[in-house]
This record gives sequence, structure tokens and C-alpha cells, in this order.
Amino acid sequence: MTWLEQLAVFGAGIAAGGINTIVGSGTLITFPVLLAFGLPPVTANVSNTIGLVPGGISGAIGYRRELEGQRARLLRLGTASLLGGTTGAVLLLTLPASAFKAIVPVLIIAALVLVVVQPRLARWVKQRREADTGPEPEHGGLILFVAVFAAGVYGGYFGAAQGVLLIGLLGVFVHEDIQRLNGVKNVLGLLVNAVSAVVFTMVADVDWRVVALIAVGSIIGGQLGAKMGRRLPPNVLRGVIVVVGIIAVVRLLTA
Repeated sequence: MTWLEQLAVFGAGIAAGGINTIVGSGTLITFPVLLAFGLPPVTANVSNTIGLVPGGISGAIGYRRELEGQRARLLRLGTASLLGGTTGAVLLLTLPASAFKAIVPVLIIAALVLVVVQPRLARWVKQRREADTGPEPEHGGLILFVAVFAAGVYGGYFGAAQGVLLIGLLGVFVHEDIQRLNGVKNVLGLLVNAVSAVVFTMVADVDWRVVALIAVGSIIGGQLGAKMGRRLPPNVLRGVIVVVGIIAVVRLLTA
């Protein structure tokens, strides 16, 4: 890559780290950039996943106050995320590259739909909370555990908009402040990326220069997202994500 291309990857890492902390769709920024610079899709996905782990740590630290008192919830749901992430990573490495190229456009489109409907999903979650006065399991019960596992499988395989999916699930099944749930979402997404990164590091083809650029950028972005992200116009952020996601789909389908 040229210096300008490396700078673009670094900038995409900053954006992805911030967006992951706030919404959870950062891969839809970095993945299309890596494809545009000629990386094979699987290598781009693997390198991106590893590079975003430090940003996930940064974002989780930024939300540490919201995580206080949620240790039991994190242990329970974190187990589901680790199991799901491992499963998704193994699927990525065992299925042929042609399968990834065929499946990922569908996953990206699904992720874009999630990003677009996220405001309506948030309103529905709020209305459900207000209407439902019955008792619920403190940590969401078995249904949420299985759903978080499934989200982890998705995240380990590709992961774009995993955070949107997680915050929707948490909001439906757990009676808790949305910012505290966002902190949980950040930790669960980090666990999925981290366990996938371990698997990928051992057996996958990794572009370590890309990993380093995204890692440093995402650390910066994670802190920016935790501190200032709530001030960004949500519709503008969603619009950017949708545009780059469409670019990624076109790039994959025409490559």
C-alpha cells in the first residue's frame, strides 16, 4: 500500500473504533476500504477483526462506569459470546473462500437494514419496557443466552452491525438503562472479536501492517466514541455507514 492508502486505513480505523463504541457497525467502514486497496475478502476480514480488538478494549474502558455492578451479567452473557465467536471464526476458516464471498454481501445488506431500522427498534424496545410490568430474569434468561450465542457466531464470521443486534437483544430481554446496556454490548463485541482474533492469529493469513494501522486508529476512535460520540447526529452517522456498506457490496459482487 502507498502512504496515502495507509493513511486511509488508519483513518478508517479511527472511524470504526468510534462507531463500534457508539453503534457497533465499524466493520462497514474498514472492510470496504481494505477491499478497495486490493486485499482478498477473507484476509481483509481476518486482519480487520484482529485490528479492531484494541479499539474494543478502548471503548470498553471508556464505558467502565456504566459497567459497574454488572459482573454477573457479563460473566453469563460473555460466555455465550465467547462460544459463539469461536464457532463463527472456525466456520470462516473451514468454509471455502468462495462461500465467504457469496455470503458476506447478504450479511452486509442485513447489517445495513439493522442500522437503518435501529431508531425504530430502539423505540419499540422502549415501548415494550414501559408496557411490560411483569417480572423478567435478571440477565435475560436462556433465550437471551442463546440469542447472544447466535450473535457471536455472526460476529465471529463477519461481524458488521453485531453491536446493533446485541443492543436490540439486550434492550428487549433486560430491564436496564440503555447506556449501561451499551457498555455490556461493547464488552460482548470485544469478546467475540478477541476470541476470533486468537483463532485467526494461529491459522489464518493476516496482513499485520493493516492490523497495526487499524489497531492504533481504533484505540483513538474508541476513546473519542466514548467521550464525544453521543454528540454526533445519529442520522448522519447512519448515512455514512449505509453508503460505505453499499460500496462494500458492490465491490464484492463486481470483484
